[in-house]
Amino acid sequence: MNGTPGTLTVRELFDVKRERLQLRLLTDDAALDRSVADTDISSPGLALAGFTQRVPAGRTQVFGETEMTYLRTLSLEEQIERLRGVFSFPVPAVFVTKGQEVPEHFLAEARTSGIPVLVSELTTRDFYQRIKPFLESALAPYTHLHGSLADVYGVGLLFVGPSGVGKSECVLDLVERGHRLVADDLVITKRVADDILIGRGHEMQRHHMEIRGVGIIDIGALFGIRAIRQQKRIEVVVHLEHWDESRSYDRTGLDRETEEILGVEIPRVTVPLNPGKNITVISEVVAMNHLLRYSGVDSAQAFASHLREALQTREYLESDYE
Repeated sequence: MNGTPGTLTVRELFDVKRERLQLRLLTDDAALDRSVADTDISSPGLALAGFTQRVPAGRTQVFGETEMTYLRTLSLEEQIERLRGVFSFPVPAVFVTKGQEVPEHFLAEARTSGIPVLVSELTTRDFYQRIKPFLESALAPYTHLHGSLADVYGVGLLFVGPSGVGKSECVLDLVERGHRLVADDLVITKRVADDILIGRGHEMQRHHMEIRGVGIIDIGALFGIRAIRQQKRIEVVVHLEHWDESRSYDRTGLDRETEEILGVEIPRVTVPLNPGKNITVISEVVAMNHLLRYSGVDSAQAFASHLREALQTREYLESDYE
C-alpha cells in the first residue's frame, strides 16, 4: 500500500501558517497557486555565488541575513545576474527571514519568474524549526483505511475486519471502560516518518459512530472529552473475523503476523469471534502485551525458553542412574 502523496500550494501554506510564521506577502498573490512538493527547504548558498549546478529543483528557498548581506556586497548588475540564476529554477516560493528589507530589483526578478516572495519576522533558525514539521505533515503520504482506531492504555489499536463483524461495538465498549475513540469507520492514515503512522478521523465525521440498531451517536457528547482524542499513532492492527473451524489460529504468540501500511510493517493480531468471547478484555490484553514487549519482556518467548530448559533438565535426570 503506497498511498497518495500529500498536496500543498503556497496559498494554503500562507493561509494556514501566516500567523505562526509571521508572514507578509510582497508580490502579487496570483503566484501563490504554485505547488509545494518537497518537504525540504534550502538556502541559495553557493547559487548566489554563481554555482548553480547543484541547486535542488522544486525546493523552497530561504534568504536569511547571510544571503541578503552577501547580495548587498555585489553591484546591482551582479545581484540581478545571481538572482536570475536562482530564480531560473522551479522555485515554489522565496522566504526572507528576520523581517529584512527586500530591494525592488529583487521583487522585480521574482515577479518576472512568477515566484512569490514572503517576509517572515522570525529568525532563520526559528523559521526552519516551525515550517519543517508542517511541510512534513502536509506532504506526507496518506491513505484511507476502513476500520476503527482507539487509544487503549496509550496504544493505538486499529480494528479491521469484514463489515458487521463488530468493530464499532468493540470500540464503544472500550470507551465505556475508560479508553478513547480516535476514529470510526474511516481512518485517515499518514506516514509522518520512516516507521510512524498517524491515524485520525475525517473532519466532517468527527467522533461520531454508527451502531447498528441505534444509529449515529456522538461519543464526545455522550461520554465527555476524556473519551476522545484527535489523532493517535497506529501501533497494532487487530483483525476481527468470524470463527472458522477449518482454520488454524495462533495459540502461543510465537508466530508473529504483520501488516504493511504505507510501507510500514505493523504488528497484527487476528482474533476469531464466537458467542461469549469478551473481545473488549482481549483488546486490553493486546495493548498491555504490546507495552510489555516494547519494554523488553516477551511472555511467549520467555515461556518457550522456560519450557525448553525444563525439558532439557528432565532428559538429564532421566539419564542419570546414580
